Amino acid sequence: MSVFTVFFCGTGSNKHDTLNNSYWDGELVSRLASQMATYEFADWIVVDGPGSGNLQADELFTAPGGYGMSGTLFGSGWEENVKHAVNVIKGHTTWQRKVLTQQEYERLKKNGVPIQDLETTGSWLWRTYDYGTRKVTPQALQEQIIKMRRKGQPIPDTVNIVGWSRGGISCHMLANAMLADPALKHVKVNIFAIDPVPGVLNIQKHRISLGENVKEYVAFYARDERSKGFACVIPQTAPGTAVHVYPMAGRHATLVGNAAVDGANGKKAFIEPGLIVRHYAEQCLTRWGAKLNNMLKLPSTKIDEYLKSVASNNEAFIAMRKHSYTLIVEQSGSCRFVHWGKKSIKFSLVGGLNLKPDAGLSAPIAKKATDYKHI
Repeated sequence: MSVFTVFFCGTGSNKHDTLNNSYWDGELVSRLASQMATYEFADWIVVDGPGSGNLQADELFTAPGGYGMSGTLFGSGWEENVKHAVNVIKGHTTWQRKVLTQQEYERLKKNGVPIQDLETTGSWLWRTYDYGTRKVTPQALQEQIIKMRRKGQPIPDTVNIVGWSRGGISCHMLANAMLADPALKHVKVNIFAIDPVPGVLNIQKHRISLGENVKEYVAFYARDERSKGFACVIPQTAPGTAVHVYPMAGRHATLVGNAAVDGANGKKAFIEPGLIVRHYAEQCLTRWGAKLNNMLKLPSTKIDEYLKSVASNNEAFIAMRKHSYTLIVEQSGSCRFVHWGKKSIKFSLVGGLNLKPDAGLSAPIAKKATDYKHI
């Protein structure tokens, strides 16, 4: 069985957020990608989120959009991200960066993207920047790596998709794009989503529902997020999809490693939600066939310890609900509103899903490690 894994970063986030000071031990999606023990592009990719500065534009397998602030506000660019992922899964690019301007070169260099000249290093893995017509493109190099690594099986049997925020919605979009593609519609898909938030005006069908190619859907939702425009999606799924939805104390960024008291800025305070989510993301990926280094491998006793700590600080987590990333608090009630189909309803009222644990409670949260036994 061959396995490919796609990591979708959230809005404004990118593959370098393993070193972002907003996350005490690195942002989760970029962190997981950095732990992969196999070959990038051949076995996995990490995709920068909308509004993150377009630092990956030079290596995309589809033409970049270059949307700027509209990426942050509306998610512009994530359709290209999905097309890029589809093309890499297939191993074929539909676009190559043949010319790099000096402006583009300086922007990439300023943001820490490795810059070395092909002729100087003699390494065929590096890009070449001439400012003019390029001798070798990144896409041509990566296509060769993919062909060599995959050998006689160009398309994987299984695709695992991990994403946070709009990256979580990108998981839905990619799964649906694969289902609509004759070459990929039979590939098995597994999804691990963390607080998938589409933003305003982005609840189209391919973002809020999933088809029969998705075999397992695991998601963690931020119980205490109340920012205006941050309603998350619980997707409608096919009857055969195994679905496990777990609320977790904290805000949108708390679940991916922000440990601040307000879920945004400040010193490390609440690390437990992020560690629990990371542990189960690692467990799911390895169970689905991905190979990772430096896994947490938390014993149930440690998870129980973390859950007890979360419970003892419950009032502090509830206090997070008065804060907003968009300066406007959506609602301060005991239950978060989510998108269920085209409706915006309370999390506790969502029907037809295997909600775990304690489905139907106003503020459900796991009490012990065995509550997560299904994943």
